[in-house]
Amino acid sequence: MSEPPMVFVVDDDPSFLRGITRLLRAAGLTVAPFPSAARFLEEHDPARPGCLVLDLAMPGINGLELQDALSARGSERPIIFLTGRADVPASVRALKHGAVDFLTKPVTDSTLLDAIDAAVRRDAERRRAHDEHSEFRRRLATLTPREREVLRHVVVGRLNKQIAADLGTVERTVKLHRSHLMAKLNLQSVAELVRLVERAGMPQE
Repeated sequence: MSEPPMVFVVDDDPSFLRGITRLLRAAGLTVAPFPSAARFLEEHDPARPGCLVLDLAMPGINGLELQDALSARGSERPIIFLTGRADVPASVRALKHGAVDFLTKPVTDSTLLDAIDAAVRRDAERRRAHDEHSEFRRRLATLTPREREVLRHVVVGRLNKQIAADLGTVERTVKLHRSHLMAKLNLQSVAELVRLVERAGMPQE
């Protein structure tokens, strides 16, 4: 079974960190509290599903700097920012850089839990899409060079007879290649093929 999502919490206020940890655990969530951004960076496991609840103003590495550090490492961890005062420029910057929410303390339990639920779902969707892409690329690698040629023609909407003419073969052979490549890719429709090719960034003619 896959690991349950983890809610990472980074805040330099010990009492707030204890309180939010109790709240989230009481809500049935798995929580990993950190008193500083530096400590989080040392121990963070990007492979673990979940989200990050992050204080904005902290000594040392602040929240925005931690967001930048994660981005530089290639992490797409969903981040919910918490701040003790309204800070419009910081909130705009955080959201432009991919934060899923920006909340002002004190935040109600329901608002925070709703934001965490949305962030965890976003992370799960991103991971599912990544797994789908990885599996599709693995299957692409099993195609023969001729099947890949046929695939490129199929995804731009060419008919079998047009593909046959372009490749200097007969329509029956194109149909056979097309059948084989769809079976290898475990796909049922051209629409699904086109969607996956676009997401995988496979070059088209």
